[in-house]
Amino acid sequence: MKLEKLFASFNISAMGLSAQRKRMTAIAENIANVETTRTEKGTPYKRKVVVMKASAEKNFANVLKRETIGLKITNEKHFDSNSVEFVANEDGIRGVRAEVTEDNSPERLVYNPEHPDADENGYVHMPNVNIVVEMVDMISATRSYEANVTAFNASKNMAKDALEI
Repeated sequence: MKLEKLFASFNISAMGLSAQRKRMTAIAENIANVETTRTEKGTPYKRKVVVMKASAEKNFANVLKRETIGLKITNEKHFDSNSVEFVANEDGIRGVRAEVTEDNSPERLVYNPEHPDADENGYVHMPNVNIVVEMVDMISATRSYEANVTAFNASKNMAKDALEI
């Protein structure tokens, strides 16, 4: 047995922890810039969103076909190759890629004629950041991070118990 296979669950949890950390960083930046009306570009701050993608995707049906334990597919139409994907390589892990992108939703217009960035009609173009959405995303990212920590600790305890056998 390869040593990498033994520690595969650690790698999976570590990738999840890293992705959620990146997500929390983007959320913190969004909250910090909720009132930023002018960036270096001269435009209001654009909300950052973390998009998670599989780093290398393979079709789940193909994974089932080559599985050594002989899983049977009763009907080829059960697995539409465009709908279900599974992330794996020959060792069982590929990973996730977390990319930070800008949210292209429209910015908020707030009437405040005394603001230095107000337009000729007295409206200020505010960032497209909604603090309530950011707080919900933060709770979700925190819970996901905690789940990855729990999975990592469970894997650690299983490996420790296996060494005691």
